[in-house]
Amino acid sequence: MAASRGGGARVFELAGGGGGRRTPSLTAAKPCALSESFWRSVRLDVWLVQLTSPHVQLPSVEDRPSRLRWVMIGFAFLATVINYLDRQTLSVLGPELRREFGMSNEAYGTVLSAFMLAYTISNGISGPLIDRIGTRVGYTLSMAVWSTAGILHALATGAGSLAGFRFLLGIGEAGNWPAGVKVATEWFPARERALACGIFNSGAAIGAMIAAPLVSWLALRYGWKTTFVVIGLTGYVWMIGWWLVYRTPAAVLAEVSAPPASPWRLMRTRFVSVLTLSKVFLDPAWYFYIFWFPQYLSSVHGFDLAKIGMTAWIPFVTADLGNLVGGWFTGRLIRRGVPSSRARKTSVTIFALLMTAAIPAALVSNVWVAIGLISVATFGYTGYNTNALAFPADVFPKNMVGSIWGLASMGAGFGGMVFSWLSGRMIDLYGYTPVFIGYGLMPLVALALVLFALGPLSPLPEFQAQPRRE
Repeated sequence: MAASRGGGARVFELAGGGGGRRTPSLTAAKPCALSESFWRSVRLDVWLVQLTSPHVQLPSVEDRPSRLRWVMIGFAFLATVINYLDRQTLSVLGPELRREFGMSNEAYGTVLSAFMLAYTISNGISGPLIDRIGTRVGYTLSMAVWSTAGILHALATGAGSLAGFRFLLGIGEAGNWPAGVKVATEWFPARERALACGIFNSGAAIGAMIAAPLVSWLALRYGWKTTFVVIGLTGYVWMIGWWLVYRTPAAVLAEVSAPPASPWRLMRTRFVSVLTLSKVFLDPAWYFYIFWFPQYLSSVHGFDLAKIGMTAWIPFVTADLGNLVGGWFTGRLIRRGVPSSRARKTSVTIFALLMTAAIPAALVSNVWVAIGLISVATFGYTGYNTNALAFPADVFPKNMVGSIWGLASMGAGFGGMVFSWLSGRMIDLYGYTPVFIGYGLMPLVALALVLFALGPLSPLPEFQAQPRRE
């Protein structure tokens, strides 16, 4: 078989031995200088061959990763931006909707808990499902569900219907992180995986950052119902591009297509159970900042919707930096010879300690100092989480990372559900001070579990893929 292009293009052949069964390999005729420079820059030739000839042996992702990996992780980044735009629309509109629907802090906390309940349930389903149906189909399905749910928020007439639509949103949004982790695992070598996770995960901070001014502007100009519809429609645009572009690299297709271990077997491992428990104590701090920060500015410091739009994005700028710095810092340690397990645990220790900045944030009266300290805490969270996203691929094969992150995120969802409700209850009774102190201390519990109970970040022999017989 040969596939060719004119004008100095490469020529691909299936080459083999002199007789018997031929072994597929990839060869290329030398192109002109311009074509060589261009095709080396994007590796589109390899991508086209894997689409038309999936049995051709392609370079290993670990040894020679394609430059198309940056395009693929870019799609995961954009999906995460959209994910948080849909999620944060309610947070920004919260003060207005609470007045319109007559919701107390506790009732608002119940609405948030409806999202977290669905998020918890769906994480345990979406991760294993995406491992089985594939990244391309799984990501599309998740986006379709949560974008539709976001649009349906425009039909809310009170706390009950709003909670119902938040529940549906949580069902869909849970799939973003197992799918994103799979994109990073399928396309990136281990040394770059934390950075790749940081890039796609930075979409959460970017989405939250954009949400405050964008949602405020849309709501003030067109009303809150139109705002939900416009934000929700962005997901459908993303789905078109994703469906046309994404493919799993042929070099890892056999591994990622192998049936994963059952969720029950994975949950019985020390790694998955401890990682899940650690997220019960880590992620609720982040949910508090994204769901309650605009409420905090409104209730404690008297900010109106316009002023919230001008300031509520600040902690998410530092959160975005935390994603990139967390991945870069760990990668630098690994390149300097530090074992990956030690490098990742060193990073999460530093970033968990930064999250304790929430404690003095509760004790200061100056709003700008408080925002600054909260920004340090969000920087710490994303730096930590960027490295945690890379944990599963250090221990398990590529066909199981979606399942593992989905199962572990059930801990995040459970913790978020419980603590979202508890936060509303505590704020009604005692104000924001004990809540901020609690969220400054909880990351230390998560860190202790990772350092002393998780075990080494190295492959578990009983889960490693066996060589396939031809």
